[in-house]
Parts: sequence; C-alpha cells; structure tokens
Amino acid sequence: MTAREIEPGLYVRGFTPPLRLADFKLVAFDMDSTLISIECIDEIAQAAGRKAEVAAITEAAMRGEIADYQKSLRLRLALLRGVPVSALETVYSQHLHLNPGVEVFVAACRAAGLKTLLVSGGFTFFSERIRQRLQLDFARANMLELVGGRLTGQLVPRPWGEIVDGAEKKRVLLEVAELMGIKPAQTIAVGDGANDLPMMSVAGLSIAFHPKPAVREQAMVSITRGGMDRALRVLQA
Repeated sequence: MTAREIEPGLYVRGFTPPLRLADFKLVAFDMDSTLISIECIDEIAQAAGRKAEVAAITEAAMRGEIADYQKSLRLRLALLRGVPVSALETVYSQHLHLNPGVEVFVAACRAAGLKTLLVSGGFTFFSERIRQRLQLDFARANMLELVGGRLTGQLVPRPWGEIVDGAEKKRVLLEVAELMGIKPAQTIAVGDGANDLPMMSVAGLSIAFHPKPAVREQAMVSITRGGMDRALRVLQA
C-alpha cells in the first residue's frame, strides 16, 4: 500500500488520520537517531580513531544490508577495545542531543496515559541517562563491559541474554504489553532503522522518524522533515 503525503514530509499508510492517542497504552522508542541525534557507537569510535570504519558498519546494519545485527555489533565493539570510559562521558556531554520534538511527543504520550519504553541496540551508559531525562517508564539496552576504566570490546551478559537486536526489541515490546494486560494493537513503536522493523511490525501503530528507506516503505507514519512532535498531527488526545 502506497503512503500518502498529508503534509510536506509527513506520510501515512493504511489509515485515515486522526487516530486517538488515548486508545494506545504503550509507546516504545528506539534511541540512537530516534530519540537522540547520534549513533553513540560511532561517536565512541571517534575516540579510537576508527569512526569511519565503525560508522560504515552501522549504516549498513541500519539500512538492512547486514542481516545479522548481532554480528555487526560485535564487529564494531571489537574495534572499540581500550577506549576509556571518559570518552563515553564526552560523547554524552558534548555530542548527544535529543532530537527535535521528542520532549513534546513524549510528554503528550504521558499526558494521554501511555506507558513509555526505551528499547535500544545501544548502550545502558546512555539509555539510562535518557530514560531519566525523559522520565520514561522502562528501558532495555546493551551493557558495555569495562575493565580498569576501559572498554573490553565486549558486552556484559544479562539475565535475559546479551544483545538487544531486532528480535529482542519485538520480544520486549510484546512482553511489556502482556505484563500490562494490553493487546499489541494498543502499542506504538517508533524507530528509524532496520532493526526496529520487527517491533514495528507487531505494534498497532508504527512511526518512522527520519527513517532508512526500508523502514519508510513499511511504516504506517513516516516523518521525513521536522520533529517527532509532527506525529501529533495524526494523533489526537
């Protein structure tokens, strides 16, 4: 089904706006390049002098050209071995910014009674700060392993596994919905890259924010210009 451009840079597919935001109960957000303006792993790589190499792998993974996200992440992590934790602090304090309209959209979701979930293939060092900054209810991300204040190039195993990839994003969305006693149709998934497609495919509403082409082709709402708050043009309280 072809998407319709209802305003410059705002596309909808498969429904006629507006939808009632209050009919949804949970919204799940990707972090890197969705809630925030950067890909954190690429900026960490800058400190290792390997940004171009890491960024090329990131871009290919987000476009869906590398089907195995876990493999692509391990490749990138290995290139970061030895980077000091101070480099992560610098990325957060000097390079990380919320994307335009994020705070407005998140506030509107909370005001409408939705629970908020951050589910990221990025890292807890950043996701926990963003969760607190935006007052999000839940968060899941990968945990970088540190020894002696430096990255080892590996992740810390967690009770649920090790890597948040597309399948894990989908699983977490469905798990939280089940725990809340709601149907997947009452959830919203917001993302930009190929590893967001699994959770977007099961959500009642999928929103692509400045997405890669493969994501734009499948999302119910695509925002290609302006801030995330533009989603409120198709969602009323």
